[in-house]
Amino acid sequence: MAEIDVVASKWRMVEVGRVVLFNNGPHAGRLAAIVEIIDHKRVLVDGPSSHEKLAPIPRHAISLANIILTPIILPNLPRAVGNGPLAKAWKKYEVDEKWMESSWAKKREQREKRRGLSDFERFKVMRLKKQARFEVRKAHAKVRASAKSS
Repeated sequence: MAEIDVVASKWRMVEVGRVVLFNNGPHAGRLAAIVEIIDHKRVLVDGPSSHEKLAPIPRHAISLANIILTPIILPNLPRAVGNGPLAKAWKKYEVDEKWMESSWAKKREQREKRRGLSDFERFKVMRLKKQARFEVRKAHAKVRASAKSS
Protein backbone atom coordinates (compact mmCIF):
# COMPACT_ATOMS: atom_id res chain seq x y z
CA MET A 1 0.00 0.00 0.00
CA ALA A 2 1.05 3.57 -0.61
CA GLU A 3 1.89 5.83 2.28
CA ILE A 4 -0.52 8.71 2.67
CA ASP A 5 0.18 11.82 4.70
CA VAL A 6 -2.91 13.35 6.23
CA VAL A 7 -2.44 17.05 6.85
CA ALA A 8 -4.89 19.11 8.88
CA SER A 9 -6.45 22.10 7.18
CA LYS A 10 -5.32 25.64 7.94
CA TRP A 11 -8.87 26.79 8.66
CA ARG A 12 -9.63 28.89 11.69
CA MET A 13 -11.48 26.60 14.04
CA VAL A 14 -13.98 27.62 16.71
CA GLU A 15 -12.04 26.61 19.82
CA VAL A 16 -11.51 27.74 23.39
CA GLY A 17 -8.71 30.30 23.36
CA ARG A 18 -9.38 31.57 19.81
CA VAL A 19 -9.30 35.38 19.64
CA VAL A 20 -12.30 36.84 17.83
CA LEU A 21 -13.15 40.23 16.35
CA PHE A 22 -16.63 41.70 16.78
CA ASN A 23 -17.98 42.77 13.40
CA ASN A 24 -21.16 44.55 14.53
CA GLY A 25 -23.06 45.65 17.58
CA PRO A 26 -21.92 47.78 20.51
CA HIS A 27 -18.49 46.09 20.64
CA ALA A 28 -17.73 46.34 16.90
CA GLY A 29 -14.02 46.42 16.11
CA ARG A 30 -12.91 45.03 19.50
CA LEU A 31 -11.20 41.77 20.42
CA ALA A 32 -12.24 39.00 22.80
CA ALA A 33 -11.34 35.36 23.41
CA ILE A 34 -13.66 32.37 23.29
CA VAL A 35 -13.82 30.91 26.80
CA GLU A 36 -16.62 28.36 26.30
CA ILE A 37 -18.57 26.89 23.38
CA ILE A 38 -22.29 26.91 24.22
CA ASP A 39 -23.62 25.20 21.08
CA HIS A 40 -22.97 25.13 17.33
CA LYS A 41 -24.12 28.75 16.92
CA ARG A 42 -23.11 30.52 20.15
CA VAL A 43 -19.99 30.97 22.25
CA LEU A 44 -19.11 32.63 25.55
CA VAL A 45 -16.53 35.39 25.06
CA ASP A 46 -14.50 37.63 27.35
CA GLY A 47 -12.17 40.44 26.32
CA PRO A 48 -9.60 41.58 28.90
CA SER A 49 -7.83 43.96 26.49
CA SER A 50 -5.93 46.86 28.07
CA HIS A 51 -5.19 48.71 24.82
CA GLU A 52 -6.74 52.19 24.53
CA LYS A 53 -8.44 51.44 21.17
CA LEU A 54 -9.55 47.95 22.21
CA ALA A 55 -11.59 48.52 25.36
CA PRO A 56 -12.40 45.47 27.52
CA ILE A 57 -15.48 43.41 26.73
CA PRO A 58 -17.62 41.93 29.53
CA ARG A 59 -18.19 38.16 29.52
CA HIS A 60 -21.30 37.31 27.56
CA ALA A 61 -22.76 34.86 25.04
CA ILE A 62 -22.68 35.85 21.38
CA SER A 63 -23.71 34.31 18.08
CA LEU A 64 -20.92 33.16 15.77
CA ALA A 65 -22.59 35.23 13.05
CA ASN A 66 -21.60 38.42 14.90
CA ILE A 67 -17.87 37.67 15.26
CA ILE A 68 -14.94 36.91 12.99
CA LEU A 69 -12.33 34.33 13.96
CA THR A 70 -8.77 35.69 13.89
CA PRO A 71 -5.59 33.64 13.41
CA ILE A 72 -4.49 34.49 16.99
CA ILE A 73 -4.88 31.71 19.58
CA LEU A 74 -4.28 31.54 23.34
CA PRO A 75 -2.93 27.98 23.55
CA ASN A 76 -3.84 25.54 26.33
CA LEU A 77 -6.57 27.78 27.74
CA PRO A 78 -8.92 25.70 29.94
CA ARG A 79 -12.67 25.80 29.33
CA ALA A 80 -14.63 28.44 31.28
CA VAL A 81 -11.43 30.06 32.54
CA GLY A 82 -11.88 32.98 34.93
CA ASN A 83 -11.21 36.60 34.09
CA GLY A 84 -7.88 36.79 35.97
CA PRO A 85 -6.15 33.82 34.32
CA LEU A 86 -7.53 34.93 30.95
CA ALA A 87 -6.05 38.42 31.42
CA LYS A 88 -2.67 36.86 32.35
CA ALA A 89 -2.71 34.66 29.25
CA TRP A 90 -3.76 37.68 27.14
CA LYS A 91 -0.72 39.62 28.38
CA LYS A 92 1.63 36.60 28.19
CA TYR A 93 0.85 35.94 24.51
CA GLU A 94 0.76 39.72 23.71
CA VAL A 95 -2.56 39.55 21.90
CA ASP A 96 -3.00 43.33 21.64
CA GLU A 97 0.49 43.79 20.16
CA LYS A 98 0.05 40.91 17.70
CA TRP A 99 -3.27 42.37 16.60
CA MET A 100 -1.90 45.90 16.14
CA GLU A 101 1.04 44.55 14.07
CA SER A 102 -1.24 42.52 11.79
CA SER A 103 -2.03 43.79 8.30
CA TRP A 104 -5.72 43.19 9.06
CA ALA A 105 -5.70 45.74 11.89
CA LYS A 106 -3.68 48.22 9.84
CA LYS A 107 -6.16 48.00 6.95
CA ARG A 108 -9.10 48.49 9.34
CA GLU A 109 -7.40 51.54 10.87
CA GLN A 110 -6.67 53.04 7.46
CA ARG A 111 -10.27 52.44 6.36
CA GLU A 112 -11.56 54.22 9.48
CA LYS A 113 -9.17 57.10 8.89
CA ARG A 114 -10.37 57.47 5.29
CA ARG A 115 -14.01 57.37 6.37
CA GLY A 116 -13.36 60.34 8.63
CA LEU A 117 -11.94 62.58 5.88
CA SER A 118 -13.80 65.68 4.79
CA ASP A 119 -14.53 66.42 1.13
CA PHE A 120 -11.55 68.79 0.86
CA GLU A 121 -9.21 66.26 2.50
CA ARG A 122 -10.34 63.59 -0.01
CA PHE A 123 -9.63 66.10 -2.79
CA LYS A 124 -6.11 66.71 -1.44
CA VAL A 125 -5.46 62.95 -1.31
CA MET A 126 -6.59 62.66 -4.93
CA ARG A 127 -4.23 65.47 -6.03
CA LEU A 128 -1.28 63.91 -4.16
CA LYS A 129 -1.97 60.55 -5.82
CA LYS A 130 -2.06 62.25 -9.22
CA GLN A 131 1.28 63.97 -8.56
CA ALA A 132 2.89 60.70 -7.48
CA ARG A 133 1.52 58.89 -10.53
CA PHE A 134 2.88 61.65 -12.82
CA GLU A 135 6.37 61.35 -11.28
CA VAL A 136 6.36 57.58 -11.71
CA ARG A 137 5.27 57.85 -15.34
CA LYS A 138 7.91 60.50 -15.99
CA ALA A 139 10.64 58.23 -14.56
CA HIS A 140 9.39 55.28 -16.66
CA ALA A 141 9.38 57.42 -19.80
CA LYS A 142 12.96 58.49 -19.08
CA VAL A 143 14.06 54.86 -18.66
CA ARG A 144 12.24 53.81 -21.85
CA ALA A 145 13.80 56.68 -23.80
CA SER A 146 17.31 55.83 -22.61
CA ALA A 147 16.77 52.12 -23.44
CA LYS A 148 15.42 52.99 -26.88
CA SER A 149 18.34 55.32 -27.75
CA SER A 150 21.05 52.82 -26.76
